[in-house]
Amino acid sequence: MKLIAAPARLSTLDADFEQKFQQRLHWSAEQDEAIEQRVRDILADVRARGDAAVLDYTARFDGLQAASVAALELGAAELQAAFDGLPAAQREALTQAAARIRRYHDWQKTQGGETATYRDEEGTLLGQKITPLDRVGIYVPGGKAAYPSSVLMNAIPAHVAGVGEIVMVVPTPRGEKNPLVLAAAHVAGVTRAFTVGGAQAVAALAWGTQTIPKVDKITGPGNAYVASAKKHVFGQVGIDMIAGPSEILVLADGSTPADWVAMDLFSQAEHDELAQAILLSPDAAYIDAVQREIDRLLPDMPRAEIIAKSLTGRGALIHTRSMEEACAISNRIAPEHLEVSSREPRRWEPLLRHAGAIFLGAHTSESLGDYCAGPNHVLPTSGTARFSSPLSVYDFQKRSSLIEVSAEGARQLGRIASVLARGEGLQAHARAAELRDPAAASPGR
Repeated sequence: MKLIAAPARLSTLDADFEQKFQQRLHWSAEQDEAIEQRVRDILADVRARGDAAVLDYTARFDGLQAASVAALELGAAELQAAFDGLPAAQREALTQAAARIRRYHDWQKTQGGETATYRDEEGTLLGQKITPLDRVGIYVPGGKAAYPSSVLMNAIPAHVAGVGEIVMVVPTPRGEKNPLVLAAAHVAGVTRAFTVGGAQAVAALAWGTQTIPKVDKITGPGNAYVASAKKHVFGQVGIDMIAGPSEILVLADGSTPADWVAMDLFSQAEHDELAQAILLSPDAAYIDAVQREIDRLLPDMPRAEIIAKSLTGRGALIHTRSMEEACAISNRIAPEHLEVSSREPRRWEPLLRHAGAIFLGAHTSESLGDYCAGPNHVLPTSGTARFSSPLSVYDFQKRSSLIEVSAEGARQLGRIASVLARGEGLQAHARAAELRDPAAASPGR
């Protein structure tokens, strides 16, 4: 049976473009109620029974039988052995990618991410104290594919930020461990690792069990159950984001080889049937050429069936009036990955306001950002790039305000605070400020 990938063909010149565009773009982040209820049950069960519940669900969902959760922990020696056992080319690639990601996040940490103070004219010290989180949990998917890159992108910025303990959880269906994932954990500085996944892993990290330690924050992507679980435990622990299906949007002026763009669309479509790949171009003939390349290249792709379902169900090839209009539509979509495949990418970049990551120029394939360019590949999806940012060292640090008021400052500030506090009817606030300023305090006030 021949696979067909048929992205919707749209044009901004058509009268019904807006209606069709919205239909193609729409994706609800709300999960099916059955999933929500199942996740609630799993979370409650792990919270109540701890290790025993984790073992039950790991056996049920991953087909992995274990006598104890301790037996599911991956020791440092096993991670090291996984790294040592890789082919030399994989060891080198992993090491180089980790070095680039670490270098970028080291640089990022210096850009305003340090403790700093200053004194005002009254001698009062003001500033911020930056401290890393004590312990974080990183979730690494392990179902349809294995993602060592997710280990690097989550663990390295946490390590750079100074997090004391990094706990990794990764499902290993039927006990099949991916050596690249284990090796990446070794390279990235993971402290402890467990072969546990799903909502039960999120619950274990959020509340802690007899074996798996409670963390302060959970980061990393996962399936609908993992996303739902993260949403439910938020508040008990911090989370990075609720990730939806992966997305790529390509702005093309027609100058990039059509097969390059077709393969870039494939690069996200192969993740998941719900992934979204969109091309925007003012060149109708070029769009035709990209569709021909999709048809030609698809049969040779190992994940062709997933790509075909993704492109047919959620993909779109959109003819626009101009590159300016394409940029405006891109801002409305606020994609996770945005490629500007143009002769003059820097000409269009100022017009682009909302995207998780912007890839400039024909040579900058999105896949380079996924693995080794340096900036983080954990990006906002489902339009949340309008108000969210990529994962960074800042996600693994917190800020405490520093205030040290001088005697003169207490007199000056106390008078202001007293007036405002009494205006709010908070007398103790006012008196606490006035006591530091004898001139402002008076009996009976």
